[in-house]
Amino acid sequence: MKRVVLELPTFAFVVATRAALGVGVGLLLSERLPIARRRAVGAAMVAIGAATTIPAVLAVVRGIRRPKRGPMNVVGRDSRLIGATRFPRKGDEEIVFAP
Repeated sequence: MKRVVLELPTFAFVVATRAALGVGVGLLLSERLPIARRRAVGAAMVAIGAATTIPAVLAVVRGIRRPKRGPMNVVGRDSRLIGATRFPRKGDEEIVFAP
């Protein structure tokens, strides 16, 4: 399973870009403001949201944590060891007192 790990400023940036795009589209579709102002503000918000989409996507992609592949991180599987127990470690031995 992939995990996305983002720092708080990066997460806030991604949320703000999505919000700007959404507000811009909402302003373009609404009818509450005068049409000239609505189009100007809505188009600016959509432009800002669209322009910041690429850096936001790159930040999210960089935050994805995948299992690392490489010669040092490869764990092999040896079928001869299935069911084998571990070697005893120091301190695992039982204390036997001679009578």
